[in-house]
Amino acid sequence: MESEDELKRVGRFIAEYAARLLGAGVHTSRVVRNSKRIGRSQGVDVRMTTLQKTVVMTLCTPSGSIVRTEVIDIAALPIGFELNSDLSALSWEACDEHLSLEELRRRYERIISKPRIDPMFVLVVVGLANASFCKLFGGDWTAVGVVFTATLIGFYTRQRLQLRGVNHYIVFVVSAFVASICASSALMFDTTAEIAIATSVLYLIPGVPLINGVIDIVEGHVLIGCTRLIHSLLLVFCIAAGLSATLLLVKNSLL
Repeated sequence: MESEDELKRVGRFIAEYAARLLGAGVHTSRVVRNSKRIGRSQGVDVRMTTLQKTVVMTLCTPSGSIVRTEVIDIAALPIGFELNSDLSALSWEACDEHLSLEELRRRYERIISKPRIDPMFVLVVVGLANASFCKLFGGDWTAVGVVFTATLIGFYTRQRLQLRGVNHYIVFVVSAFVASICASSALMFDTTAEIAIATSVLYLIPGVPLINGVIDIVEGHVLIGCTRLIHSLLLVFCIAAGLSATLLLVKNSLL
């Protein structure tokens, strides 16, 4: 490749591809490997720097005669393991099948345009998962039912607030408060109310960012790894704030 226009088109595609992976919850080293793999399939050398909200990428031709830098924002996207797997597989297809940029773009668009899981199905599955945590931590069946209902209400609140574009820190505080205050209804029954309240907010724990932060630091991407861990810890503090508000309201019933 010795055309500046071709390099420009390849650069824009790889930058969009990398930003999509990072926004959907992929750890940094995997994004770098996949992006470089696609670059090799198109005959360009890729160097990239990843930040929490931005990807900076430099591409050059094999001869080094043409160099181009792309900067793209990372959008906050829902975590999608199937999407991440399909996009990673696309990088291998590009290398193994020597796909053209047009074919790569076509397959990429087909992957990202796949219909998402129905939000109501996600709502029910999250409720069941959180209720399972309650049972796992020693809650009785009444507490399990309370946690299931509280999770449905809390997660639905989170979905509505996210659709309205509310700041995600506020979303976590409000969702934790709503779920825990609903779970506090277990105090009216002869049940393990303290376990119900404690486990009602577990669906909010930012597990993927925490894991990715540790992986990034271990693999040498210290800056973005620390940023992800700080972001995750702030979310944990928001969960604690929402839960604390509930405990202040019902503390006399717990004592």
